[in-house]
Amino acid sequence: MIYFDNAATGGFKPDSVISAVTAALNRCANPGRSGHKLSVACLERVYACRKLLSEFFGGYGYERVVFTKNCTEALNIAILGTIKSGDEVVTTVAEHNSVLRPLELLKGRGVTVKYAPLNGEGDIDVCALAGLVTAKTKAVIVTLASNVTGTAPDIAEISRSIPEGCLLICDGAQACGHIKIDMQKSGIDALAVAGHKGMLGIQGSGALIFSERFNPSPITFGGTGSESQNLNMPDFYPDRLESGTLSYPAIISLAEGALYLSEHLEEEAQKTLKMTEYLCKTFSQMHEVALYSRPNPFGVVTIGFKSMQSELAAHALSEMGICVRGGLHCAPLMHKALNSDGLVRISLSAFNTSGECDELLAAIRKLALTL
Repeated sequence: MIYFDNAATGGFKPDSVISAVTAALNRCANPGRSGHKLSVACLERVYACRKLLSEFFGGYGYERVVFTKNCTEALNIAILGTIKSGDEVVTTVAEHNSVLRPLELLKGRGVTVKYAPLNGEGDIDVCALAGLVTAKTKAVIVTLASNVTGTAPDIAEISRSIPEGCLLICDGAQACGHIKIDMQKSGIDALAVAGHKGMLGIQGSGALIFSERFNPSPITFGGTGSESQNLNMPDFYPDRLESGTLSYPAIISLAEGALYLSEHLEEEAQKTLKMTEYLCKTFSQMHEVALYSRPNPFGVVTIGFKSMQSELAAHALSEMGICVRGGLHCAPLMHKALNSDGLVRISLSAFNTSGECDELLAAIRKLALTL
């Protein structure tokens, strides 16, 4: 099978990540929950991972790196742990359901939510977004890259256009590991990270990284290994937001992915950009499909078959040995804005090859002949 579904889960891992996870599974204790040497050693490695991620993303210190099982959990902590009844939030129609659904819940609790539209080019309308922000706006929540089209807003421009007291929360699921992100330079208060996509970690890895002025309350409660006599969650981070046993192998994989990307991010971004340029140019010349993406370093190229439902097209390609994703991609408002009832998303990683792209194009041409 040729794997072009990396925006859902990265299908390729560097050897260093696989080796690190194997080693973690062979010598795995509960980090910091016990006083024996192996538990302490695992805790020290987790601390090193926090420090590494803070540096990798231009964060605010190791204690403000909280590990999660995925980007969805990180966004839920950021949103549900921060936004309260009576608050106002501005977000966009390009968001994933991991943003939209928590906000929909909060709308029933007295939170006002406003949605910035797309502009004529299919990008997030930054001017319209800024116009929705008022003195009452508690937070702006925006994706760093659309999981539907690969469009990416100028996050620094958004940061400059909103009031200083307004928090900026970013969904980094499709951007992290593909482009350089510096939270402090970009004015990002909270960054939700998916470990299993561009960051090259395994499933079950993720993180929330946040600034000194961003102080979310816990949304899960349980053991932390600290202040066990206290029936309330600790009042310090990261313990305040990390109840229960951490997934040590997943954390190790995320750290190894960051180490790999520290050396290879730019070259991988250029390779991915080049492949999306090739696919976009070719699709733009095919009458049987409509192209919804532009060249991008996130590896997202989305098309619509003019005479076939996206799920059926994705199934047909699967039968030909090619993995893509059809449907709404958990982003219903984005599809509504694009006047789409479902699209075929081809999502590449730098581990894909130009030869695989040619096989994909041949398969789509063959499929088009049947329509």
